[in-house]
Amino acid sequence: MRLSRAEYKEIVRWTEQLRPTRQCMKMLKERFPNHSQSTLLSIFSLEYQKRTKRTISRHHAPDVIESHYQRYLSEVKAHPTAPVLLELANEVDLSPALMARIILDRFLQDLEGGMPSKTVVNSMLKEPSLIPDQILANNIYQCTINDCCYGPLVDCIKHTIGQEHEVLLCDKLKERNLSFLDENQLRAMGYDKTPDIILEVPIAVEGHIVHWIESKASFGDDHSHRTYLNEQFWSYWNRFGPGLVIYWYGFIGELDCQRDRGILLKDCFPADIVTLCHAAQQDQLPQEPQ
Repeated sequence: MRLSRAEYKEIVRWTEQLRPTRQCMKMLKERFPNHSQSTLLSIFSLEYQKRTKRTISRHHAPDVIESHYQRYLSEVKAHPTAPVLLELANEVDLSPALMARIILDRFLQDLEGGMPSKTVVNSMLKEPSLIPDQILANNIYQCTINDCCYGPLVDCIKHTIGQEHEVLLCDKLKERNLSFLDENQLRAMGYDKTPDIILEVPIAVEGHIVHWIESKASFGDDHSHRTYLNEQFWSYWNRFGPGLVIYWYGFIGELDCQRDRGILLKDCFPADIVTLCHAAQQDQLPQEPQ
């Protein structure tokens, strides 16, 4: 889905007061029924992460951590079955999963008499039943399953979705009988930084030559696209020539402005593919790194 910058900004403005809970995502979908939930979630997640980066330092101040922790202890004592930690996170505008990490870390400091290792904290966030306090374990669990932007559950979902779209891309290429090398094959050849797909025989899409394809299971906004350009896409262009980026959940239409320089954006697998002559194959194959 290509969105104009004006459409994108309208969605962003509406997300500014939302919290990263699944209930808020339902409200967002009701407000913008013509956009897919995946696109809306991706936009909201990107915007909320920007917001969090601007404010997270204040939540990590020692006095603020202690205030959050003592408030949690007080409220959970009075209401042991209530979702105290989730409500506290929403009240102070902090990701529930990040609030869970802060409180768990503080709890373990008291329990162990020192700073807990990240390995221990991460394992307990992934599996709250390991936490030796059942009420805290329940609160941690409520935070992680209700957070749509951060936490181990979100990380797992994002990883799975990313892999699913890479498989979808490979399936589409196979349906067209297009010969290609995937990321695993390229790494086996010695490449350390590659796009998801290198085409062994280049194709033309909408009149533009394509040697490689990158799959992004996210929305392409200004910040993320600029980062990808600087850290990935231009280096792919330098090594392999012009390519195609698929933002499966859409992008700001105005960002598709590098076609003449060799980077084409799409929001789906292109339908109008022309395979270039086989004689060009040997000249276009990636060479073994020296």
